[in-house]
Amino acid sequence: MNRNMNEKINQVNEDTLVIGIDIAKRKHYACAMDDRGRVLQKSFPFHQSSDGFMHFLQRIGTLQTTHAKSNILVGFEPTGHYWMNLADFLMVNGIPFVMVNPMHVSRTKELDDNLQTKNDAKDARVIAQLIRDGRYSFPRILQGVEAELRNGSSFRLKWQEDKLH
Repeated sequence: MNRNMNEKINQVNEDTLVIGIDIAKRKHYACAMDDRGRVLQKSFPFHQSSDGFMHFLQRIGTLQTTHAKSNILVGFEPTGHYWMNLADFLMVNGIPFVMVNPMHVSRTKELDDNLQTKNDAKDARVIAQLIRDGRYSFPRILQGVEAELRNGSSFRLKWQEDKLH
């Protein structure tokens, strides 16, 4: 195991509430786990909306109090563009988040029960496990001029595609 992996594992300690989220178009599922892999809250849904995000925030606040956790680490797969609203919400509220590789989720799920079935609640638990084990990366969220340049570039590519058709 390399030093970087050890540093990631050390991010999660007995004071950390690990939240794995399975991102979807309309409804996300979140699962809470502690540093030893014990599920503190089975997967629960919340909507891709400001009300849904506020419900999620209240829920993790309650979990923090109930389980005496002073730190939070949220993680999810970067699924399409659906994760971006949640990422913005988390940043505004000062909640750290990380990303897990979708291939790792798939393979880990297969190891757990030898099934490749898609299940949002199960995926949230697997994502929490991967975070706890240090198998995540830190996202680079573009802001300001960098974000504007990316958006402008994306718009230009889309415009060129539309112009050809």
